Amino acid sequence: MNRAQRVWIGLRASLWFVPALVIGASLAAAVGLVALEPRVEPGPDTFWAYLLKGGPESARSMLSAIATSTMTVAGVVFSVTMVVLTLASSQFSPRILRSFMRDRITQSVLGVFLGVFVYCLVVMHSVRGPGGEEFVPSVAVVGAVVYAVAAVCLLVYFIHHMADSVQAASILEEIELETQDAIDAQFPKDPPPAHQPPPLPTQWTALPAVHAGYVLGVDAEPLLHFVVAADRVARLPKTGAFVVAGAPLLELSGPQPLTPDEQKRLRAWVSLGRQRTVEQDPAFGFQQLVDMAVKALSPGINDPTTACMCVDQLSALLVRVATREPPAQCRWHEGVLRLVTPATELGELVRLSFAAIIRHSSKNIEVLHRVLDALTVIRGQPPDARRCQSLIEPARAVMRELRQLDQSTEVVELRRRAAQVALGVRRVANGKG
Repeated sequence: MNRAQRVWIGLRASLWFVPALVIGASLAAAVGLVALEPRVEPGPDTFWAYLLKGGPESARSMLSAIATSTMTVAGVVFSVTMVVLTLASSQFSPRILRSFMRDRITQSVLGVFLGVFVYCLVVMHSVRGPGGEEFVPSVAVVGAVVYAVAAVCLLVYFIHHMADSVQAASILEEIELETQDAIDAQFPKDPPPAHQPPPLPTQWTALPAVHAGYVLGVDAEPLLHFVVAADRVARLPKTGAFVVAGAPLLELSGPQPLTPDEQKRLRAWVSLGRQRTVEQDPAFGFQQLVDMAVKALSPGINDPTTACMCVDQLSALLVRVATREPPAQCRWHEGVLRLVTPATELGELVRLSFAAIIRHSSKNIEVLHRVLDALTVIRGQPPDARRCQSLIEPARAVMRELRQLDQSTEVVELRRRAAQVALGVRRVANGKG
């Protein structure tokens, strides 16, 4: 992740970037249409001439009414956005707020209403008369009316969009799509070239972090050039890990100390942030889904249906990971090991996906049933001992939770099914399936 990517990710997650662009475009459009006025000469009997007629007071009144009303509506849009953010944070998880802030529709609507206000102010300033040389930028005034009508139509769509986006299914779909993109970027379809695991250096020089933060990503290319030129090996932190100030940000092989310039360059290639992002950290997408499921299973919410939906999305993502190769933890250059990076593997994602959900769903038969469905779907992929080894513990955890429930026909049947799933994954893991 280079500097340009970090800046772009930050801009996408901000509520001000797109509105600022729309305001700038509205300002330019107002200046341009005012300058275009002397070149417009409509015929006296055309519909265009009817739209353009009117005196200075009429133009000022119309522009003032549009500006005042759009600012009022802009306040309503801000209020609706804040209410939705508060509702999503309390109902689902605070970790999903970033998805709402990245929403292009919300950003565009805020920008359009603020842009209408700025447009009307600029055009109103250019209106002159009576008492001097009269000037009414009729084209720009008609543009304000058209702009205001478009904003009203966009407001209707915005209300529909917000009502749809606050639903659990829409939130889960957004998280799944982002996580799918991260999986496609981090987990290769084709196996990487085979290398014998090399012996790692025994002596390392640590580069301490200046401030604390989560590892968002590493700009690998310039770092690779650096270690090749220095004939060293770099051991990097895991993406998504939290690094405290003074702890090793990365390590270089050998006892040679780093110059201040080298330390500055190396720190610039490792991105730290206040919160994790999905772009280079697929596990954070899984964590958001798990947080939503655990929140839904809390006594205050008590929404097992949403928890089941989260399990469904987790199973779909795990199947996507299971059909791909694990990320390479070593990077080579001309046959020499240069970068060592801890990678997220399927077993870790399976534990992250199911451990907390099973632990919080001890009395929710529906959720435990859905977890067994997910384990069955993942096991149903082409037999793979590594994948099924990671499924043994979740299957056992479901069985432990079921033993604590009262005897009933449904529980007995579910226990039998959990035992069959556990037996099936053990057989494949042991090479007998």
